[in-house]
Amino acid sequence: MTIGRAAARSVSGIPVGAVGYGLMGMTMPWAPVDYPVAAKIMKTALDQGANFWNGGIHYGTPAANSLQLLKYYFEQYPEDATKVVLSIKGAFGMKTGPTGSPEAIRESIEEAVKVLGDTKKVDIFEMARVDPNVPIETSVKALAELVKEGKIGGIGLSEVGASTIRKAHAIHPVSAVEVELSLFTPDPLHNGIVDTCHELNIPIIAYSPISRGWLTGKYRTLDDLPETDYRRHLPRFKPEVFAQNFKLVEAVEQIAERKGVTTAQVAIGWVCRQGAIPIPGSTKLERVTQNTSPADLTDDEMVEIQKLLDALPIGGERYGGAGEKLLNA
Repeated sequence: MTIGRAAARSVSGIPVGAVGYGLMGMTMPWAPVDYPVAAKIMKTALDQGANFWNGGIHYGTPAANSLQLLKYYFEQYPEDATKVVLSIKGAFGMKTGPTGSPEAIRESIEEAVKVLGDTKKVDIFEMARVDPNVPIETSVKALAELVKEGKIGGIGLSEVGASTIRKAHAIHPVSAVEVELSLFTPDPLHNGIVDTCHELNIPIIAYSPISRGWLTGKYRTLDDLPETDYRRHLPRFKPEVFAQNFKLVEAVEQIAERKGVTTAQVAIGWVCRQGAIPIPGSTKLERVTQNTSPADLTDDEMVEIQKLLDALPIGGERYGGAGEKLLNA
């Protein structure tokens, strides 16, 4: 019996590659990548088959976020507009948090449409997080109206629990569900999220499949992270759990060395075997080429990895604080 599940091969009716591409790193949290450089990297990702792209209105400043970068890209490569399945997250402010009212959702989508203009349609729009003050049914009804108006192609959900997926899908078909799924965060496999999506035939999009750089093996001690790096504030990078968490990285490195691939390729290959489309992001051409060629893991290797996950638990929450409360909503 084969271990794992097959991932969706189309999203919103458009064929997609086994691996997608996450745009966040192009415009935040570090200094934005120059658009010509970024466009070359994005083109490489697409040429490698990564045609599901995921960006956010809050990924950067109002004047320089995923939307402006995407507009630039599709002005340079207009022929790629029909090749890319574009998912945009919005209805969220870095200071205000989620804004899931019908008015806020419409404002967010109209901003995306305005910036992109005729260069590219928003194939899927996701609320970056569920607004705890607005019933999900209310938010999805507003999104459904915007689908009907032709402003967006479909509705996506981000960081939602199984019950929320069912409630939303009952109002309007959900085009995709985005969750954090990785060797460091296998939770969706056990809390009903993955099972619900497969039952309802909803494609699963896995963000942070390399666990914020953990599974590159680049960060071997806390000193490898610059003092200003945002990850120093994340619970899983704290001194009290760093060494514990790195044990899993070392174990996966051994599998990667045996197969002649990178640790990241093993991590991404594992996500693919869970029935999800991983969307690793990178600002390096070499990394993009590697990430879009995930390791082909055997059933025996999948069993080996599961034993590692059982033996080497990860310490620390994903975000901590207020951000943690918005997860799996």
